[in-house]
Amino acid sequence: MARIGAGLLLGVLLPAAAPVTSPAASLEIDVAGMRSARGLIRVCLTAEPKNFPGCVDDKRAVTRSVPAGQHIIRFDDLPPGKYAAALIHDENSNAKLDTLMGIPREGFGFSRNPPIGFGPPRFVAAEFALGTVAQTQQVTMRYIL
Repeated sequence: MARIGAGLLLGVLLPAAAPVTSPAASLEIDVAGMRSARGLIRVCLTAEPKNFPGCVDDKRAVTRSVPAGQHIIRFDDLPPGKYAAALIHDENSNAKLDTLMGIPREGFGFSRNPPIGFGPPRFVAAEFALGTVAQTQQVTMRYIL
Protein backbone atom coordinates (compact mmCIF):
# COMPACT_ATOMS: atom_id res chain seq x y z
CA MET A 1 0.00 0.00 0.00
CA ALA A 2 2.87 2.38 0.83
CA ARG A 3 4.43 1.71 -2.61
CA ILE A 4 1.21 2.57 -4.40
CA GLY A 5 0.93 5.79 -2.39
CA ALA A 6 4.53 6.79 -3.26
CA GLY A 7 4.00 6.00 -6.95
CA LEU A 8 0.80 7.99 -7.01
CA LEU A 9 2.58 10.91 -5.34
CA LEU A 10 5.38 10.81 -7.94
CA GLY A 11 2.83 10.66 -10.74
CA VAL A 12 1.20 13.79 -9.43
CA LEU A 13 4.45 15.71 -8.83
CA LEU A 14 6.35 14.90 -12.03
CA PRO A 15 4.08 16.75 -14.46
CA ALA A 16 4.54 19.90 -12.37
CA ALA A 17 8.30 19.51 -12.71
CA ALA A 18 8.20 19.61 -16.53
CA PRO A 19 10.89 21.78 -18.10
CA VAL A 20 10.07 25.45 -18.31
CA THR A 21 10.98 27.16 -21.56
CA SER A 22 12.58 30.57 -21.25
CA PRO A 23 10.85 33.43 -23.02
CA ALA A 24 12.18 34.24 -26.46
CA ALA A 25 11.41 36.77 -29.14
CA SER A 26 11.86 37.36 -32.83
CA LEU A 27 13.83 40.14 -34.43
CA GLU A 28 13.51 41.41 -37.97
CA ILE A 29 16.17 43.64 -39.45
CA ASP A 30 14.75 45.74 -42.26
CA VAL A 31 17.58 46.91 -44.52
CA ALA A 32 17.09 50.18 -46.41
CA GLY A 33 19.28 52.20 -48.75
CA MET A 34 20.92 49.36 -50.71
CA ARG A 35 22.66 50.67 -53.82
CA SER A 36 22.40 47.36 -55.67
CA ALA A 37 21.16 43.79 -55.34
CA ARG A 38 24.61 42.35 -56.08
CA GLY A 39 26.36 40.12 -53.56
CA LEU A 40 25.31 39.43 -50.00
CA ILE A 41 24.19 41.20 -46.85
CA ARG A 42 26.23 39.88 -43.93
CA VAL A 43 24.85 40.38 -40.44
CA CYS A 44 26.47 40.00 -37.03
CA LEU A 45 24.08 40.11 -34.07
CA THR A 46 25.77 40.08 -30.68
CA ALA A 47 25.05 40.74 -27.02
CA GLU A 48 28.78 41.05 -26.19
CA PRO A 49 30.08 44.65 -26.32
CA LYS A 50 33.71 43.54 -26.64
CA ASN A 51 32.88 41.53 -29.78
CA PHE A 52 31.06 44.30 -31.61
CA PRO A 53 30.99 44.90 -34.54
CA GLY A 54 32.87 41.89 -35.88
CA CYS A 55 31.59 39.02 -33.71
CA VAL A 56 35.14 37.67 -33.59
CA ASP A 57 35.50 34.91 -30.97
CA ASP A 58 31.86 35.31 -29.96
CA LYS A 59 30.38 31.84 -29.66
CA ARG A 60 26.92 33.20 -28.87
CA ALA A 61 26.80 35.67 -31.76
CA VAL A 62 24.29 35.03 -34.49
CA THR A 63 25.56 35.60 -38.00
CA ARG A 64 23.68 35.40 -41.22
CA SER A 65 24.39 35.93 -44.91
CA VAL A 66 21.49 36.56 -47.25
CA PRO A 67 21.21 37.65 -50.88
CA ALA A 68 21.48 41.43 -51.21
CA GLY A 69 18.01 41.56 -52.74
CA GLN A 70 16.49 40.24 -49.49
CA HIS A 71 15.85 43.27 -47.32
CA ILE A 72 14.21 41.55 -44.35
CA ILE A 73 16.43 39.34 -42.17
CA ARG A 74 14.66 37.40 -39.42
CA PHE A 75 16.07 35.94 -36.22
CA ASP A 76 13.87 33.67 -34.09
CA ASP A 77 14.11 32.31 -30.55
CA LEU A 78 16.43 35.01 -29.21
CA PRO A 79 16.69 35.26 -25.44
CA PRO A 80 15.79 38.66 -23.99
CA GLY A 81 18.72 41.04 -23.57
CA LYS A 82 20.65 43.90 -25.09
CA TYR A 83 21.91 43.37 -28.62
CA ALA A 84 23.64 45.29 -31.39
CA ALA A 85 23.75 44.42 -35.08
CA ALA A 86 26.41 45.23 -37.66
CA LEU A 87 25.77 44.71 -41.38
CA ILE A 88 27.89 44.91 -44.49
CA HIS A 89 26.85 44.85 -48.13
CA ASP A 90 29.44 42.42 -49.45
CA GLU A 91 28.90 43.28 -53.11
CA ASN A 92 31.65 41.00 -54.41
CA SER A 93 30.84 38.12 -52.00
CA ASN A 94 34.40 37.81 -50.68
CA ALA A 95 33.27 37.54 -47.01
CA LYS A 96 34.82 40.84 -45.89
CA LEU A 97 34.29 44.58 -45.96
CA ASP A 98 36.57 45.89 -48.68
CA THR A 99 38.39 49.13 -47.88
CA LEU A 100 40.67 51.60 -49.62
CA MET A 101 43.19 53.12 -47.20
CA GLY A 102 40.85 52.26 -44.33
CA ILE A 103 37.77 53.75 -45.98
CA PRO A 104 34.96 51.25 -46.67
CA ARG A 105 34.32 50.62 -50.37
CA GLU A 106 31.19 48.60 -49.64
CA GLY A 107 28.07 49.45 -47.69
CA PHE A 108 27.75 49.10 -43.94
CA GLY A 109 25.11 49.76 -41.31
CA PHE A 110 24.34 49.33 -37.63
CA SER A 111 21.25 48.87 -35.50
CA ARG A 112 19.76 52.19 -34.36
CA ASN A 113 21.67 53.92 -37.22
CA PRO A 114 24.14 55.78 -34.96
CA PRO A 115 26.25 58.64 -36.33
CA ILE A 116 29.51 57.48 -37.87
CA GLY A 117 32.82 59.16 -37.12
CA PHE A 118 36.22 57.57 -37.57
CA GLY A 119 35.69 53.84 -37.28
CA PRO A 120 32.63 51.88 -36.25
CA PRO A 121 30.35 53.02 -33.44
CA ARG A 122 30.64 51.56 -29.98
CA PHE A 123 28.23 48.85 -28.86
CA VAL A 124 26.30 51.26 -26.64
CA ALA A 125 25.50 53.50 -29.64
CA ALA A 126 23.97 50.60 -31.59
CA GLU A 127 22.43 48.58 -28.75
CA PHE A 128 18.74 47.92 -28.35
CA ALA A 129 16.79 45.95 -25.79
CA LEU A 130 14.94 42.87 -26.94
CA GLY A 131 12.23 41.58 -24.66
CA THR A 132 9.75 38.81 -25.31
CA VAL A 133 7.83 40.67 -28.02
CA ALA A 134 8.81 40.60 -31.70
CA GLN A 135 10.73 43.68 -32.78
CA THR A 136 11.93 45.31 -36.00
CA GLN A 137 15.15 47.28 -36.34
CA GLN A 138 15.52 49.34 -39.50
CA VAL A 139 19.12 49.68 -40.65
CA THR A 140 20.06 52.12 -43.38
CA MET A 141 23.11 51.09 -45.39
CA ARG A 142 25.79 53.74 -45.83
CA TYR A 143 28.24 54.02 -48.69
CA ILE A 144 31.31 56.26 -48.63
CA LEU A 145 33.01 55.29 -51.91
